Amino acid sequence: QVQLVESGGGLVQAGGSLRLSCAASGRTGSISRMGWFRQVPGKEREFVAGIRWSGGRTYYTDSVKGRFTISSDNAKNMVYLQMNSLKPEDTAVYYCAADHDLYGEYYYWGQGTQVTVSS
Repeated sequence: QVQLVESGGGLVQAGGSLRLSCAASGRTGSISRMGWFRQVPGKEREFVAGIRWSGGRTYYTDSVKGRFTISSDNAKNMVYLQMNSLKPEDTAVYYCAADHDLYGEYYYWGQGTQVTVSS
């Protein structure tokens, strides 16, 4: 089992920045990838960014490219999401996810952290 705990959410004005953190514990040695997703009420959870644990290759949804950066500190079992130039449409609950496999749906999920961007 892998446990994930997010932190760093909050309220920020449009154009501002936030940094989300996700701490992984448990069977972290077998993690292959981690990612960030977001969800607003009434909509499906949306992929935001992902990172491969080995090699650090990153992936982003088009709407956040150039504004968000995912990074990891494997020694500390941490993954981060630096969010710059935030827009009101970025408002959502952000979830950290992890999996032992490189493909398919993520298996482990955090509890989520609220990000609210005011206009």
